[in-house]
Amino acid sequence: MNETETKIKALRQELEKHNYNYYVLSAPTIPDYEYDERLRELQAMEDAHPEYADPHSPTRRIGSDLSKDFEQITHAYPMLSLGNTYSEDEIREFYNRTMRLLNEPFEIVAELKYDGTSISLIYDQGRLTHAVTRGDGTRGDDVTANVKTIRSIPLKLIGDHHPDTFEIRGEILLPWAEFDRLNKEREEQEEPLFANPRNAASGTLKQQNPAIVASRKLDAYFYYLLGENLPAATHYDNLQTARTWGFKIPDVIRKCNTLEEIFDYLAHWDAERKNLPVATDGVVLKVNDLRQQRNLGFTAKSPRWAIAYKFQAERAATRLNSVSFQVGRTGAVTPVANLEPVLLSGTTVKRASLHNADIIEGLDLHIGDYVYVEKGGEIIPKIVGVDTNARSTMQTGEKVRFLPDCPECGASLIRPAGEATHYCPNESGCPPQIKGRIEHFVSRRAMDIRIGPETVEDLYNAGYVQNAADLYTLTFPDLLRLERRAEKSAQNLLDSLEESKSIPFERVLFALGIRYVGETVAKRLASAFLNIEQLREATFESLMQVNEIGERIAQSVLNYFADEGNLSILGRLQASGLQMAVGEAAQSSRSDKLQGRSFVISGIFAHHSRDVYKALIEQHGGKCTGSVSGKTDYILAGDSMGASKLEKATKLGVTIINENEFLNMLNE
Repeated sequence: MNETETKIKALRQELEKHNYNYYVLSAPTIPDYEYDERLRELQAMEDAHPEYADPHSPTRRIGSDLSKDFEQITHAYPMLSLGNTYSEDEIREFYNRTMRLLNEPFEIVAELKYDGTSISLIYDQGRLTHAVTRGDGTRGDDVTANVKTIRSIPLKLIGDHHPDTFEIRGEILLPWAEFDRLNKEREEQEEPLFANPRNAASGTLKQQNPAIVASRKLDAYFYYLLGENLPAATHYDNLQTARTWGFKIPDVIRKCNTLEEIFDYLAHWDAERKNLPVATDGVVLKVNDLRQQRNLGFTAKSPRWAIAYKFQAERAATRLNSVSFQVGRTGAVTPVANLEPVLLSGTTVKRASLHNADIIEGLDLHIGDYVYVEKGGEIIPKIVGVDTNARSTMQTGEKVRFLPDCPECGASLIRPAGEATHYCPNESGCPPQIKGRIEHFVSRRAMDIRIGPETVEDLYNAGYVQNAADLYTLTFPDLLRLERRAEKSAQNLLDSLEESKSIPFERVLFALGIRYVGETVAKRLASAFLNIEQLREATFESLMQVNEIGERIAQSVLNYFADEGNLSILGRLQASGLQMAVGEAAQSSRSDKLQGRSFVISGIFAHHSRDVYKALIEQHGGKCTGSVSGKTDYILAGDSMGASKLEKATKLGVTIINENEFLNMLNE
């Protein structure tokens, strides 16, 4: 190694050490100007000697001006959300349930729930290789170039004692001070203000220009280590070890052995969190032992070994100036309160949802009232009360009443029996519904077509698009005639439309926007009916046989296919080449071995998790339910099966099988 290469490497090591001291330990050892001088020196040497380039050099953190589209990466371990609670009683239930399921001593790790955007970092041989957003939990965006600009994230780990490959998860955050600075700057430039630090962090991370990301001084805290050959058998010890590798692990993490210790932690941080430099909205509780975590397993959406406790929302009083009404893609009409701006949980609140007519009536709102505003989960503002005593000292306006007609198209609103929401029935002629359905259709989790709300608005106003099928008739000249549409962006949209024709059937179903049919329900319907023709011919009874499909969803599906306009759009989408059937590979793995049989899964298993067994049952035609009844055929029982389920199964004569017997059923 010659003198130049030796000096470059020495400078890199020194700068990374200073980064760690400043951004992780918050204990800088040199002034900022000295750091900047060394960084400039390194940059100059690298420019003069490109043969010694290193993608993990500290100089790469400043970001380049190159723009690129984000690629998507599938998570090795799904990034599930946590079950949330605002109740100490539910914390007690979680603790007691964990005690009952494990039937052995356990520890709970308590840590603050930071309010940013989730990130997964992959390290190979001690170097950062990928940074991936949560996305839909299964796959996320590759934002590695942007994450490399965050100085509290190590590009190369300290020391050598770490797994060859591992994943660490955490939260990308925008500190309060930086949030305030950015909003002041945006206000001076007459740009829209960021609503809160979480949205600002998320939006910054999706910037196409890493130099902009670098300028916003994001931070990152880490809370979970995954992979093979982890250094310890407990979550707490793994985090402490990760700290020695250079990661910013919060020092507020505590091990708790009793409920009292957990509640003391909650009470302390409910008050003290207001003094932290970043936004928090609760506490996360996790079973410490990794073996016990595996035994507890997962539900469909979240781990059984963890729960998030949300702090009670902060409240403020302000004046109600007016009420406006918004129409969504399903025709739902939502009243919105327009407020005198008020500072709440670190952000300025100007609007709050009033939800529905019953809420308005219950609050007895008048224009000019002073109202109490809270932020649910510290993000979404809502009005929770009225200062009626203030009416005697001030003049208020007329009583707020729900509109009888649609504010957009004038159609008479309807309120279905048993529902709190009013709807505009003019689906084919109400502009917000038309545009909203198209925006839903093109969204990331649906057809993933690269088109924003502004372009949808332009296409609708120009008369080119009235429904989703019209998108596939767009031409290059059509798009060029739109204002602000350049040739490259026009071609990108056409390419994206072509790519969307390979989107699988279950996402096409979700994209159609059938009322009450979300992502999970769309997967259930696709799995049960395999193609659009079978689903169109489904009866109310056959729909009700599908797991998680109730009367309301079944009727909504029938109503959708009874509408001639919907059938016309479907026919055009199918003619355009969209996937209207489950792929052959997915169908080949299915069977009817368990057709018509109902299962309840209970206990802890050795071979597979509950989620795997649930998927196997459904894959082979069976149905999973949560409770034992006279219609239950089998209980798939593991260790520590619930006593109440065992008692009820014995009373009803339900057959109880273990996992080996179940797997033999599939192999017969």
